Amino acid sequence: MDYFLNEKQKAIRQLARKLALEKIRPVRAQLDDASEFPREIMNEFAKTNLTGIFIPEEYGGTSGGCLGLCLAIEEIARVCAGVCASFAATALGSFPILVAGTEEQKQKYLPEVASGKALAAFGLTEANAGSDAGAIETTAMADGDFYVLNGRKQWITNAGEAQIYTIFAMTDKSRGSRGATAIIVEDGAPGMTFGRKENKMGIRASLQREIFFEDCRVPRKNVLGREGMGFVVAMRTLDNTRPGIGAQAVGLAQGAFDEAIQYARGRRQFGESITSFQAIQHMLADMATQIEAARALVYSTARMIDAGSKDVSKDSAMAKVFASDMAMRVTTDAVQIMGGYGYMKEYPVEKMMRDAKITQIYEGTNQIQRNIIARHLIKEAAAGQ
Repeated sequence: MDYFLNEKQKAIRQLARKLALEKIRPVRAQLDDASEFPREIMNEFAKTNLTGIFIPEEYGGTSGGCLGLCLAIEEIARVCAGVCASFAATALGSFPILVAGTEEQKQKYLPEVASGKALAAFGLTEANAGSDAGAIETTAMADGDFYVLNGRKQWITNAGEAQIYTIFAMTDKSRGSRGATAIIVEDGAPGMTFGRKENKMGIRASLQREIFFEDCRVPRKNVLGREGMGFVVAMRTLDNTRPGIGAQAVGLAQGAFDEAIQYARGRRQFGESITSFQAIQHMLADMATQIEAARALVYSTARMIDAGSKDVSKDSAMAKVFASDMAMRVTTDAVQIMGGYGYMKEYPVEKMMRDAKITQIYEGTNQIQRNIIARHLIKEAAAGQ
């Protein structure tokens, strides 16, 4: 789809592809086996300004927008979705500052992210608050010029590696989701500690840990928006970042397809290449079609966001759910085409299949995305749109 991209966007794609092939591909199996955070690779991203793609120029970024970020995510995930998760999680942790931060907060934190000096993390999920974000139990109680945080967050990507954390906590439990507040917590804040590194099925080159808050004092000036706006900040953030999950899924699927078709071209059975078998041809045709359809939907949604569309919740959810379901199908088919070899760790498609599953789960399960889509469709129908 390069013919739909401008020169800047093509350059982003080419740069991300080059880094993925040169820096990530040689070590992706090692990072996956060891569940190792890709610190050196993140430093390479910083050197090339890839870390500032989504941040406006006035804060040290390159103003590539949502589409620029999606292009980079897609090319990185095409080689390793685990490294991609580490990269994309900083965007997720930074977007609350972009959508709700004061000018002072933006000037303080965004240049650090853009330069690669700081990573960010997004702290919403808890043991009893996954899809039900209104069930958050972490509290932030006002105490003079501070809030005092108590509670814990679970499965937070980049936890223990990031320098900037956007944490969602209840400042008024009686108001349900309207009592949640978004607060910036800096690494090293007294009372903030981290749990063990999670041992996961996929995206093993990214780290997820619990975050514990025990009388953690955070300045009031670190509140994003205002008290009680946390749920709004979280939803606006996810509307902007879910196309990134779609892009990760597209990259994953494309990488698996690339491996499968090259294998099929060289694999001979019954005296001929398996690409001569109609069953394999149809699988490849369906895989490629699904990838292109998902890519078009992700890019279209990213362009809507960059154009300033006010309500992208439905489209963002569609991009995420369609692309992630597609990635699961395509990576599974890639393993099937490669047969027993596809099941072996010597080939990367088994890793891609493992990695693909999480795209159907995080940043809102696909069941929740369908709820969001349906609510918007019903609302639009009632309004006669």
